[in-house]
Amino acid sequence: MNAPILEAKNIEKSYGQTTALQDVSLAIGRGEIVAVTGPSGCGKSTLLHCLAGILWPDRGSVHFQQRNLTAESEAARSRLRRTVFGVLFQFGQVVPELTAIENVTLPLQLGGARYRDAAVRAQRLLDRLDIGNLGGKRPGEMSGGQQQRVALARALVTEPEVLFADEPTGALDTLAGEQVMIELVRLARDHGTTVLVVTHNAQVAAYADREITMRDGRVETGGRVTISGEAR
Repeated sequence: MNAPILEAKNIEKSYGQTTALQDVSLAIGRGEIVAVTGPSGCGKSTLLHCLAGILWPDRGSVHFQQRNLTAESEAARSRLRRTVFGVLFQFGQVVPELTAIENVTLPLQLGGARYRDAAVRAQRLLDRLDIGNLGGKRPGEMSGGQQQRVALARALVTEPEVLFADEPTGALDTLAGEQVMIELVRLARDHGTTVLVVTHNAQVAAYADREITMRDGRVETGGRVTISGEAR
């Protein structure tokens, strides 16, 4: 296992009087697919949002390639999410007014790419996800599973180093959820992408290399990554 690409060091996060994370430390290796599991309200999504730079922890720090994200500005972390990180949410959050290919090209265009070049790259990814024929369709003309695959394509179109997936199959039926996970893992393996997936579904967690379990805002098991035969 390579040195960790992503680490949380003693992070804590509260919402008012409610504690979401308590002294959480973990490490994720480059190219690793990790599932974070646990009961509802245990802090899974809050942890993902802190690691992705969407939320600031109240205490502790988050490091990406030894870069302290908690010391950086919101603008810097937003750039990171547009380029190096990909984020996939439970309901996809595709833009309803845009076609599939326009949704997928969005991160590239925000980064300054020309639409023509971005569209070629987006179409290639839609084809790999077996929805290449839906490029001109808007979300309202697609099934839930198809919309989630569009969202997956958008999250991966920048070829991110880390993909954060928050309950990516939670709004889908079993078959559509399995299809999304199969495609997610296949594309991640092909590109060497590190994946952190939050889920309460044991079938989804089974696709991961390692499972981290949480309870009451703490990591119970699986938080250490093995490096050269030693646990970290």
